[in-house]
Amino acid sequence: MHSQQVTAEPPSNDTVGEVPRVLWSPASGADRAPLIFDVIIAGCGPTGAMLAAELRLHNVRVLVLEKETEPKSFVRIVGLHIRSLELMAMRGLLDRIRQHGRQRPAGGFFAAIPKPAPKDLDSAYAYLLGIPQPVIEQLLEEHAIELGAQVRRGCAVAGFEQDDEGVTVELADGEQLRSRYLVGCDGGRSTVRKLLGVGFPGEPSRTETLMGEMEVGVPQEEIAAKVAEIRETHQPFWLRPFDEGVYSVVVPAAGVSDRAEPPTLEDFQQQLRTIAGTDFGVHSPRWLSRFGDTTRLAERYRVGRVLLAGDAAHIHPPIGGQGLNLGVQDAFNLGWKLAAQIRGWAPETLLDTYQAERRPVAEDVLDNTRAQMELLSTEPGPQAVRRLLTELMDFDEVNRHLIEKITAIGIRYDFGEGPDLLGRRLPDIDVKQGNLYGLLHHGRGLLLDRTERLTVGGWSDRVDYLADPTATLDVPCVLLRPDGHVAWIGDDQQDLNDHLSRWFGKPANRP
Repeated sequence: MHSQQVTAEPPSNDTVGEVPRVLWSPASGADRAPLIFDVIIAGCGPTGAMLAAELRLHNVRVLVLEKETEPKSFVRIVGLHIRSLELMAMRGLLDRIRQHGRQRPAGGFFAAIPKPAPKDLDSAYAYLLGIPQPVIEQLLEEHAIELGAQVRRGCAVAGFEQDDEGVTVELADGEQLRSRYLVGCDGGRSTVRKLLGVGFPGEPSRTETLMGEMEVGVPQEEIAAKVAEIRETHQPFWLRPFDEGVYSVVVPAAGVSDRAEPPTLEDFQQQLRTIAGTDFGVHSPRWLSRFGDTTRLAERYRVGRVLLAGDAAHIHPPIGGQGLNLGVQDAFNLGWKLAAQIRGWAPETLLDTYQAERRPVAEDVLDNTRAQMELLSTEPGPQAVRRLLTELMDFDEVNRHLIEKITAIGIRYDFGEGPDLLGRRLPDIDVKQGNLYGLLHHGRGLLLDRTERLTVGGWSDRVDYLADPTATLDVPCVLLRPDGHVAWIGDDQQDLNDHLSRWFGKPANRP
């Protein structure tokens, strides 16, 4: 099966709670599978599960296909950065997730340079939440299912064909399914991306590193002293306490085992003895892995009715811990836009803004991970740059810029000329009903009106309204998109209406 360029399609008029029904298009023909779903998502990792949940907030009929029959069994710890924590708070998920994680200070992310986070970061969630990867994946999948998404495991996409009304997806067992859109969230080796014929240029892996979590057999003070000594000349190398008696261990992979084979505890012991003269008595590993510095970015995020998100669109080294966060943030950006297209109220170019906004963000992440990997080199030049940057990070402005870059709270989408706040995310400020993010749980837009003179009028089915002259803002009014980014600032009703049309389409009372 192959892909074809397609055109726009009519809105879906199904309502929440309905049993999915077969939808035939007049042009589809009897030999084409029926339209049962609005969106099929390939991959039920964090990106796919989050996207499914975002779509279900808008009553979009979603099927998630996951080729693995069971969730991941290895317990790898991943970190949710500030922006991802904010997004979870926007959807009422943070309290559920936080009880399964461990909070750590938001610092020392950039190239593992041990600098604390700058004071007064503009967020109510200025920390890192370490959480086992299987747990966050399970929680997000459960969230999507609770909202009505269907998840089928043991189902791999083998092919697809798109036309002017939808996508026919063929599974590995020959079954065919039909949907209006297909989204590939199926990882760095994405089948969807390959079948779509989208290029994935970048650089192959040059340097490989072993990473794992395991128990140690010597006192923490002894480890800290030895690691500090070794890191004067060896990058990457660290042993960081994660849990009681458990350490995160990172060592170079050069010279150990076949790169095609999973690393063993003996590989870690060998490298630790080679570099540090001791293996620190490491034992009882929780998980072991190997990663390289492969860096690639999809040339396009959309071809017709097929889109890419998460690792299917971008891969990079895990330094800085941005990968999972970048994918989840893709899902938040795409979800409401794709839902708007399906529900029939999307402005003509809204879905195109997904690539226009998120691909430059991924480019920036790829660049900063390239830079960080260079700073881990043991060569004299990169080490000199690392020492210089370590000094520069003592300046608050430098440290703040880097932490805001890594945690994604410094992102500003290009919405045109306007105040600096335009295009940025709005922090979780206090409002008369409690906190701002508590008003965003349903994935709708929001007009926060300090003048008490404006209205959302015919957009009230897509945009909520809050009049609050006491809100902690230094501008009169803001219009927020469902992803929490500021789409408009001002106090003029006609100007507001123009921007409501730009982001939320025609008002309901107009043809």
